[in-house]
Amino acid sequence: MSELVIRNLHVRVGDKEILKGLDLTLPQGEVHAIMGPNGTGKSTLAYTLMGHPNYEVTEGEVIFKGQNILELPPEERAHLGIFLAFQYPVAIPGVSLANFLRAAINAKRKALNPDDEGIPIAEFRKLLMDKMRLLNMDPSFAGRYLNDGFSGGEKKRAEILQMAMLEPEIAILDETDSGLDIDALRIVSEGVNALRGPDLGVLVITHYQRILRYIQPDKVHIMMDGRIVESGGPELAEHLEEHGYDWLRERVGA
Repeated sequence: MSELVIRNLHVRVGDKEILKGLDLTLPQGEVHAIMGPNGTGKSTLAYTLMGHPNYEVTEGEVIFKGQNILELPPEERAHLGIFLAFQYPVAIPGVSLANFLRAAINAKRKALNPDDEGIPIAEFRKLLMDKMRLLNMDPSFAGRYLNDGFSGGEKKRAEILQMAMLEPEIAILDETDSGLDIDALRIVSEGVNALRGPDLGVLVITHYQRILRYIQPDKVHIMMDGRIVESGGPELAEHLEEHGYDWLRERVGA
């Protein structure tokens, strides 16, 4: 089993240090949630893990499959089996979701085997239909241009379909619940739950407890001032819902 191990991670954006010695271990097969107030560094963590160039790592390491992924470009991190679902997915007019997914799968296959000639069309179509059935998605969805004219819920469902097709070992969901109404949140959560299992570790980054009512985490971590300050079971999210963050700010001096 693989695990993502973050040790003493310090990250800055421009002149401002955002992450200040963050430690976290996410085993494959578990669902962990990170919660915290606005501006505490949750999305910074997500973008840093995937190698966004605006985020400068000044100290620490992130170990996955025996290597420090901070030394790798974003595409190599993805090929290793790490996936990021964006808070604000971008639209690509003129590129169908199906064509985008086939290109992504072929890029991953080529990285693993330079002689690979790509997934055959018939095999791709079967895989796509199987995954869409698993996620209760209308097959016509695959023919639409990627995120072009999509609702917030449709964009997030497209991200979950990408995750299903690419079959990562570690998936980071950066505020997937952002902008979703209750029905869309439930549908997206059902998609995540359909994919969870022993081969997939999931890191759910969120402000609110509501998504965790649908995606039951194994562990909940609270992030404040650029580091993890408290960890516990699902009951920790319920405690936050009832009491907010003030009790923790007083304890950690944030």
